[in-house]
Amino acid sequence: MKILVVNCGSSSIKYQLFDAASTYELLVKGMADRIGLSDSCLYHHPAGKQEQRIERPFPDYRTALKAIFEALTDNKHGVIKHLDEIHAVGHRIVHGGSRLTASVLVDDKVIEQVRENTRFAPLHNPANLAGIEICRELLPGTPNIAVFDTAVHQTMPPKAFLYGLPIELYEKHGIRKYGFQGISHGYVAKEAARVMKKPFETLKIITCHLGNGSSITAFEKGKSIDTSMGLTPLEGVMMATRSGDIDPAIVPYLIELFGLGPKQVRDFLNKESGLQGLCGKSDMRDVMELADNGNPQARTAIEVFVYRVRKYIGAYAAALNGVDAIVFTAGIGQNSPYLREKILAGFDYLGLRIDRTSNQRNQTIFSAGNSKVCAMTIPTDEELVIATETYRIMSERKK
Repeated sequence: MKILVVNCGSSSIKYQLFDAASTYELLVKGMADRIGLSDSCLYHHPAGKQEQRIERPFPDYRTALKAIFEALTDNKHGVIKHLDEIHAVGHRIVHGGSRLTASVLVDDKVIEQVRENTRFAPLHNPANLAGIEICRELLPGTPNIAVFDTAVHQTMPPKAFLYGLPIELYEKHGIRKYGFQGISHGYVAKEAARVMKKPFETLKIITCHLGNGSSITAFEKGKSIDTSMGLTPLEGVMMATRSGDIDPAIVPYLIELFGLGPKQVRDFLNKESGLQGLCGKSDMRDVMELADNGNPQARTAIEVFVYRVRKYIGAYAAALNGVDAIVFTAGIGQNSPYLREKILAGFDYLGLRIDRTSNQRNQTIFSAGNSKVCAMTIPTDEELVIATETYRIMSERKK
């Protein structure tokens, strides 16, 4: 069974094709990048071959997906002869809301529910939905499976997901913490247990997905019990362009001070804040380069980021009454030994000790041999999770 995984972002489409019949062999991966911009292109990388860079205009998602399908079946660089060889398409959906709590076969009702949840994820769900609708159009008869970032966090108890607001807002309007990046958090938490050779259900694990979007999750007995993102992916630690936690009174103050409307405030907090707002750069690599060159704003931005992440780890260590492993993943988490060391510097009281050489080498376990807490880096693999979930749903249909 060949499964195509599609992950539609705000200006890109990432894709991978797996052969689930041979232990999820990855046949090809790629990305249609800078959709809607003048310099858009397709990166297409068949397994064992050289990556192809195809420059062509992608004014919209439909054009980009058509180009992806053409690349998959290309005589020279393709990996299948016909699109009929794709048995199912798995899609990452950021917000499933209160009703879409597990992976599901897409039908018209599911599409409508995903569209309703756009109000909670206006930067993500529209792109995710476009991917589903276009695949249904271009691959008629091929099942589409939706896999939700919010699903892993459905195990949070009310004390973690409720806000201090009138209960009617939750009961009638679904206003609560949902959490995001759950596909990644769930994967690396289970991988951590595998590496430690201990049952997942016996461990207390804190996972740190640190990248353009960042969040922290606490796992206890194999379940997410709390996570930093909330009703939307804006809550939590400071991120590349997102503010993270702020005093709610700042919102009406901004409205009064600048005469902003709701969309302008949302864009301000989602696109003009975070690292970008503090120092003018959103990519942590650029921020660190500025800091190395003596830029005080960049140094402050790094300190704010580190401090916010450390606070969440500390809070979750308290909520868990101890922790067995702290796991880092995603672009910053996997690739910045410097930031990992700074983040974990304040946890001597937990008995956490870092092996600096292992950390510098980005080894999977970089805690010292006498550390009471295992510090780890584990590359996330959201596409593999989506593929396995898609295969599971398809297999259940056959029973």
